Amino acid sequence: MLLDKYRTTRKRSEDICAPLETEDYVVQPVADVSPPKWHLGHTSWFFETFVLKPHVEGYCEFNPDYNYLYNSYYESVGARVVRTNRGNISRPGVEEIYSYRKYVDAAMEAFLASEHPKLPELNSLIILGLNHEEQHQELLLTDIKYILGHNPLLPVYKNKPAEDIPAQSSDFTSIPEGIYEIGYKGTDFCFDNELGVHRVYLHSYDICNSLVSNADYLEFMNAGGYRDFKFWHSEGWDWVNSNHVDCPMYWHNIDDEWFNYTFNGLQPLNTDQPVAHISYYEAWAYANWKGMRLPTEFEWEIASEQFNWGTRWEWTESAYLPYPGFKKAEGAIGEYNGKFMVSQMVLRGASEATSPGHSRNTYRNFFHPSSRWQFTGIRLAK
Repeated sequence: MLLDKYRTTRKRSEDICAPLETEDYVVQPVADVSPPKWHLGHTSWFFETFVLKPHVEGYCEFNPDYNYLYNSYYESVGARVVRTNRGNISRPGVEEIYSYRKYVDAAMEAFLASEHPKLPELNSLIILGLNHEEQHQELLLTDIKYILGHNPLLPVYKNKPAEDIPAQSSDFTSIPEGIYEIGYKGTDFCFDNELGVHRVYLHSYDICNSLVSNADYLEFMNAGGYRDFKFWHSEGWDWVNSNHVDCPMYWHNIDDEWFNYTFNGLQPLNTDQPVAHISYYEAWAYANWKGMRLPTEFEWEIASEQFNWGTRWEWTESAYLPYPGFKKAEGAIGEYNGKFMVSQMVLRGASEATSPGHSRNTYRNFFHPSSRWQFTGIRLAK
């Protein structure tokens, strides 16, 4: 039932924020990271702007200024706070944002429980809004980790059992040459960038059944991987030197021993875990050092039933481009994916921060090559 799904989704966002101190809600250390308070406001703004205001007669918006504060990138909806300035929104306070959520939730729940004649035609828009919030739940977790992971005290976010990654074989699976179908073929929800089933020709290839581990990556580091330009794209080498990068994000070398910041705070590096928080530049350099490569997103999708996936977003060798026949939806919703199809690389899979039920093997995530605050990892191909 859509009302139950709405309630469950909205509650999970607040559950994610429950361990935070009030001060944690407003921090924005870098442009990629939005304050948790902003995520809570923005996901409520989505439902208010696209469902309640245009379709519920007599609806009175909570605060007219919130369209300016919590619009993310929708040019057609009006002016907005520049992304880099979200950390300056000290007011409204956290308490008021939770009041805003309750206000929107009350109106949405009344609408979903009604027999409003427009409800059936708005079903897909509301489901999009819930999937949008699930995306922000993953961003909440990764942004919170960045905020606390760059606090000088490296505080614990939430004590939880150590991550249990299923054992995987380091063997390679061979995929034969052929013509394969790519894209979402189901009838449930997917994002528009997954649509457009089409055929691609793939040469035969081998793809590793396991992700690159921390131990594997340490070998690259100890072999001087960050000090030898031969393994890097020119742009990646510039990035390494300009940013003084010599290890994955959240790694700390203390008295010649490696530690890793986790949601449980600073912990000794677990060398058996898949490496995480790696940029595309680093993933490509590691693969090059190994004499291999990253899979394309099409190779990944076709082979995905042969291995376990879902603990790391996996960099691919594919630029983020539209599928054949891709068309943006009319209006603001059309700004959701299409306008970002430039200068970004595709990642496949999911991560430990992905919301339950939000992953598909056709899901196309995308980030700039330097991004690594998400739970990004490496799978090799040859």
